[in-house]
Amino acid sequence: EVQLVESGGGSVQAGGSLRLSCQVSGFTDDNYAIQWFRQAPGKEREGVSCIVKSNGRTHTKDSVKDRFTISSDNAKNTIYLSMNNLKPEDTAVYYCTAERSRGGCWSHWHAMDYWGKGILVTVSS
Repeated sequence: EVQLVESGGGSVQAGGSLRLSCQVSGFTDDNYAIQWFRQAPGKEREGVSCIVKSNGRTHTKDSVKDRFTISSDNAKNTIYLSMNNLKPEDTAVYYCTAERSRGGCWSHWHAMDYWGKGILVTVSS
């Protein structure tokens, strides 16, 4: 059974940093991609960043790519989303998701096969 467990959220002031973690378990091969989504109150869910397990390819949403970085620790089966210079508009519930992948990532949320429970990030001004 695939499980995705997020951690590392919380409250921070504008300009601060957080690192979200997604502990991944249950996959029997590396043919999958992890994508972070977020959903702010009253807004649609949006993709933030993704990484392909098999080849390390990444993609990050243009509006945050100078502040957010996705990375992987293969030994720990953990995907990280490092978020710097956080802004109040980054406030949202962040979800770690996974899909089967043949080498690429960056999919619509409805295409994702597995979801974590989500974790709240609150950025105050």
